[in-house]
Amino acid sequence: MSDKPPTPPADLSTEMVDTLNSYTPEQLRYVARYAEALAAHKARGGHVDEEPDDDEVDERPDDLPDDVPSKATITIKEINDNRYYYWQWREGTSVKSKYKSPVNPDE
Repeated sequence: MSDKPPTPPADLSTEMVDTLNSYTPEQLRYVARYAEALAAHKARGGHVDEEPDDDEVDERPDDLPDDVPSKATITIKEINDNRYYYWQWREGTSVKSKYKSPVNPDE
């Protein structure tokens, strides 16, 4: 591996590059997991800037297992060059995950 840091994408703002450069490796991995989950959410047609209706907050997704809290989000993990969806949520100071399904490569 090179001792030089990676070159940021040209269309990434200087402010964002500076912010990311100030993060620890753990924080960067956390941001990367969030960015993957957000990208998956948007790819499914979700919008971040919409305010959810009160009815939506109380509803559980149909495919949410009983042992996964409704506050869980979907994260993509790559294992042995394969990508998988996982439900992920926080319990206290730890992050819990539960397998959901493989990522469809056609998406």
